[in-house]
Amino acid sequence: QVQLVESGGGLVQTGGSLRLSCTTSGRTLSGRTISNYAMGWFRQAPGKEREFVAAISWSGSTTYYSGSAKGRFTISRENAKNTGYLQMSSLQPEDTGVYYCAAGVGTRGPFSYWGQGTQVTVSS
Repeated sequence: QVQLVESGGGLVQTGGSLRLSCTTSGRTLSGRTISNYAMGWFRQAPGKEREFVAAISWSGSTTYYSGSAKGRFTISRENAKNTGYLQMSSLQPEDTGVYYCAAGVGTRGPFSYWGQGTQVTVSS
C-alpha cells in the first residue's frame, strides 16, 4: 500500500521560507514505487478549493508550476530517498493553507495517491 507523508509545514512570517517534504513508502497494486510516478504539490486555503501548485516528472527532468508559484517555489525529488520536496520562498499570507503532495502517472495528472497534508501559515 502506498503512503505519502508530508512534513515541514509551520508558521512563518511574510517573506520567509519553508521546505516541505513528502516521504513515500509502499508499492502500488502494480508493484511500482512512487519513484516511478510523477509527484505534485497542491494546496487548499480556508474556504477555497484545492489548487495545483507544482509538479515534477518521475525523473525530475520536467517541472510545472502555477502562476503564483513560479519564481518563488521549487519542486524537486530524490528517488533514492523516496522523497519529494517543495522549497518555498518569499512567502505571502495568501500562500496560507494545507499543502498536499500527490503522485500520479503524469505531471498533468490524474493524481491517484495523496498525503494527509501539512499546514502552512504565513503571518502578515
